[in-house]
Amino acid sequence: MERTARILVADDEKGMREGCRRVLLREGYEVETAEDGERALELARATPFDLLLVDLKMPRLSGMELLQQVQQMDPTVVSIVITGYATLANAVEATKSGAYDFLPKPFSPAELAAKVAKGLERRWLILESRRLREERERRLLEISAEKSRLLTIINCMLDGVLATNRDRQLVLYNPAALSMLRLSGQNLVGQPLEGSLPVPELVRLLQSAIAPTERDAVLSESIPGPDGGTVLMANVAPIRDEKSEVLGAVAVLRDITELKRLDRMKSQFVAMVSHELKSPLAAVQSYMDVILSGAVGEVPEPIRRIAERSKERTSGLVNLINDLLDISSAEAGRIARRLESLQISGPLSDAVEVVRSGADAAGITITQNVPPDLPPVRADSADMGRLFANLLTNAVKYNRPGGSVHIAARVEGSFLRVDVADTGIGIAKESIPRLFEEFYRVVTPETRQVSGTGLGLAIVKKIVEAHHGFVKVDSEVGKGSTFSVFLPLAKEPPASPPAG
Repeated sequence: MERTARILVADDEKGMREGCRRVLLREGYEVETAEDGERALELARATPFDLLLVDLKMPRLSGMELLQQVQQMDPTVVSIVITGYATLANAVEATKSGAYDFLPKPFSPAELAAKVAKGLERRWLILESRRLREERERRLLEISAEKSRLLTIINCMLDGVLATNRDRQLVLYNPAALSMLRLSGQNLVGQPLEGSLPVPELVRLLQSAIAPTERDAVLSESIPGPDGGTVLMANVAPIRDEKSEVLGAVAVLRDITELKRLDRMKSQFVAMVSHELKSPLAAVQSYMDVILSGAVGEVPEPIRRIAERSKERTSGLVNLINDLLDISSAEAGRIARRLESLQISGPLSDAVEVVRSGADAAGITITQNVPPDLPPVRADSADMGRLFANLLTNAVKYNRPGGSVHIAARVEGSFLRVDVADTGIGIAKESIPRLFEEFYRVVTPETRQVSGTGLGLAIVKKIVEAHHGFVKVDSEVGKGSTFSVFLPLAKEPPASPPAG
C-alpha cells in the first residue's frame, strides 16, 4: 500500500508500550500508544487505525472488551493480542472477540515485526477485497441503471429495433418492432432468426450484416411487411467489439407505407396533370406554326414577333411537361420497359442527330470514338436514347461558341463506360453533389440566359440506376465537364462499381 500503516499499542506496562513503539517506528509505521482500554477506545474513535496491539489485562477496560467495541466500530481492523497469559482459553475467547493472532510475552523485536507485517498484509487484503466488492456492486448498479435507461428509450421509440448475437439469435427487440412484424407478445429472446421473423428479406439483411466482412456499411433496403400490404425501411449494421470482432447485428425498422402511398399519388398526379397539359399546348404550338407559315394570310411584323415569342415559350412548356412525364415514369418504376441486348452506338448516333442543329448553330463540333466491336449492354433502346440526348443537350447548351463535344466509349471491368466531354463553362465543386437533384440548376452569370427545367440530369440518373449502372461527373470551372455513364455488360450480371 502507498500510505503508511497506523498502529495503536494498548498496554498498561510503559516499558512494553515504548518498546513496541520504537520497534514499529523503525519499521516505518505511524504508532500511537494507550496506557489502558478506555484511552485506547478514545483514540480508536477519534482516528482510524489499521492494526491494534492489545494487552488482555488492562485497567478500566479489559483487552477483550476493547476488542469487541473496536470490532463493532470497524470490522476490518486487525487486532493482535499481546499477553503474558497465553492460554488456550484466552486464545479462543480473544478470537471470538475479533482477534487475528496471539503474541505471547516476552517476544523479540523480530517476532513483533513479523506478526505486525503479517497482520497488516491481512488488513490490506481485507480492504482491497472490500474495494473490489464495492466497485463491482457500483458497476453492477451502473450497468443496471444504464440498461434500464436504454430499454426505456428503445421501448419508447416509434421505430422498430431488433438486435441479434453472432449465433443469429434475437437478443433485443422493442414493442414497435413486434407491431411492425405482426408478432405476438411471446418471449423471443434467444430464438433463431429463421422461424422467428416472418419477413425473409429482414432475415437476409441481418445475416448479411453478421457475416464476416471488413466493412461496416449500413445496409438500407425497402422491404415488404409480413402482411404484404405494408412497406418497411430497414437499416441494418453489424455490432463490433473493441477488437472489431462481429458480436451481432442491429436493425432499425420504419413503416414507410404511407410515404410510399403519398409518393405514388404525387407521381400519378404529376403524370396526369402533365398529360392533360400536353395536348392543349401542342395544339397552341400548331396554331402558332400555321400563323407563322402564312397559311392564314400575311402576318404583320409586330404580330410575327409576338407569335414567335409565344411559340418559343410554348416549346419550353412542352419540354418541361415531357421531362415531368419522364420523371413520373422513372419514379413509378417504368424506366426499363424493354430490356434487350443493345449496341450502344445506335442510341448514341440518334442522340447526336437530336442535338445536331443546335450544335451547328453555335459552331460546336461533335466527335465520337465509339468502336464498332463494343460488347452490348442489356438496356431499353428508347431509354438509352433519352439518356444520351439529355447529356448531349446539356453539353451543347452549356458549351462555348465554337467549342466541342467528344463522345467516347470503352469497356471498363464488367461495365461499358460512355464519356460525354465538353469544353464548356464547367461546374464548381460545391455544386456537383446536387447536380442530379430534381429541379436543381447551377446559377451563374453564364447560365442565367440558358433555358432548362432542371430535370434532365435527374432523368439521366434514374435511367442509369434502373439499368443497375451509375454515373460520375468530373468538371472544372472554365475548362468543361465530363459525364461518365457506366452500364453493365449484357453478358455479365451487375457487379460492384470499379474503384475511383
